[in-house]
Amino acid sequence: MHDTAMLTGREFFNVYAGYGAKVLDVGSLDVNGSLRTWMPPGADYIGCDLVAGPGVDVVLGDPYCFPWRSGTFDLVVSTSCFEHTEFFWETFAEMARVARVGGFIYVSAPVQGEVHRHPVDCWRFYPDAGRALASWATRTGSPVDLLESFWMPPVQDQWVDYVAIWGKSPFVFPGRRVSSRFPQAKHVLSE
Repeated sequence: MHDTAMLTGREFFNVYAGYGAKVLDVGSLDVNGSLRTWMPPGADYIGCDLVAGPGVDVVLGDPYCFPWRSGTFDLVVSTSCFEHTEFFWETFAEMARVARVGGFIYVSAPVQGEVHRHPVDCWRFYPDAGRALASWATRTGSPVDLLESFWMPPVQDQWVDYVAIWGKSPFVFPGRRVSSRFPQAKHVLSE
């Protein structure tokens, strides 16, 4: 994980940790860092990925069919993973399904950057990605609302991140945005 992915993930937990203690991290293999670092105190934090390794509690047999019941998690997060997921929209639909009503979803994925297979590298994310994913979640029966999305420019690394946060209605908006912590962030969408 690169530096800005860690920074925005930390701020997501700073803003949203009070909305629940059951967290699912999708693509949790610790590669140069993990969102688990910012785990809220006392949280029930489950990391899942396709392979076993540091930070992985559950190895998924199918990245498009999670083994948890609908509405299980308060917070569902994924960083530096969607570019390596062949059908990321299917993974997002599962993330929306397992998020509880009133819960939140956080995704950070690259806008640009060199090819870095792990084991594949398929996608980059642009301004309309958050709305499209919200539409897909609605079509698959787990509607979510896009709350904010922004581009985070690099600090020391090459990566520009697309960061988006969705809420599963009805939810209580926390009153501040993750992007407000980063004056350099370029707002792609705020609703």
